[in-house]
Amino acid sequence: MNQKPFLISGPCSAETEQQTLDTARSLRLLNPDYFRAGIWKPRTRPGEFEGAGKEGLKWLNKVQSEVGLKVATEVAKPEHVEAALNAGIDMLWIGARTTTNPFSVQELAESLTGVDIPIMVKNPVNPDLKLWIGAIERMKKCNVRSISAIHRGFSVYEKTRFRNNPNWQIPIDLKHEMPDLQLICDPSHIGGRTAILFEIAQKAMDLKFDGLMLETHISPKEAWTDAKQQITAAELIELLQNLKIRNHQEIEEAEIIGFRSLLTELDDSIIQLLHERMKVSATIGNYKKEHNLAVLQSSQWEESLRKNVNKAMIAELSEEFSTTLFKLIHQESIHIQSTILNSVNHHEND
Repeated sequence: MNQKPFLISGPCSAETEQQTLDTARSLRLLNPDYFRAGIWKPRTRPGEFEGAGKEGLKWLNKVQSEVGLKVATEVAKPEHVEAALNAGIDMLWIGARTTTNPFSVQELAESLTGVDIPIMVKNPVNPDLKLWIGAIERMKKCNVRSISAIHRGFSVYEKTRFRNNPNWQIPIDLKHEMPDLQLICDPSHIGGRTAILFEIAQKAMDLKFDGLMLETHISPKEAWTDAKQQITAAELIELLQNLKIRNHQEIEEAEIIGFRSLLTELDDSIIQLLHERMKVSATIGNYKKEHNLAVLQSSQWEESLRKNVNKAMIAELSEEFSTTLFKLIHQESIHIQSTILNSVNHHEND
């Protein structure tokens, strides 16, 4: 590793005082820029561990005084902000679920008016660049002086090899819109499992991200939240040692590789969408068979083609390309439905 990226590390959750301090002590030699630990945890379902609350602030204060690390935690309500500021927390972040709701972001922005500690804004759960930019703009309008963005990936219904799809083009576009904004990658939440953390971290560095947020735990297998994506301090050190921070020429070459990787990612998404579309075509084919309907209904198809080509042209795709594309998709759909209609049920052969 040529140099250490800006680094935020610590457990997903501050579970106990001992676990928090032991994890911080394990990171002391690495000396991350900030020690992170969630004390208010927005959980998907009730009954799960939702954090230590205000008691956890005392543990973070001990990390400051006894270990000598700056500390950061997530806030989701104005009362969280008030408690964290009163406790002297060094940095705060706005979580992905909160960023999704402009009303919540506005309340937080107003409660943070004029603060001089860094505030980080995670991308919203859904892949919406404007929503992410809007959250950052709300902070700026309330005179928050130091703002950075955290890319933690985006939720999708059909899961891929990632816990949250990176959709790298979105943070790239954010950086293009806001070139002076510090951009941090969160491989832990993108990957969801330790096996691919390095791959994601290296990709972020190749795309000129400014830093990383990586979850560490003194005993990851025993973690109360997100155990599969946390690593030990020793594993973090090894990851960083293998990480390559490239020079200018290497960055240019890596950018090309990065864009090719983006194309591969987009191609995978196209394949998945076509797979889902053909599943719907098969369902329609079964319906037509049950109700003795014809495969091709010309008027409906012609109207659908016209609408799709118009939408594609609005999206700056050529008429020739989009017409050819939708005709090929339709031909495959017809093939699937014809196969179903021409198939013979087993009981018909008895």
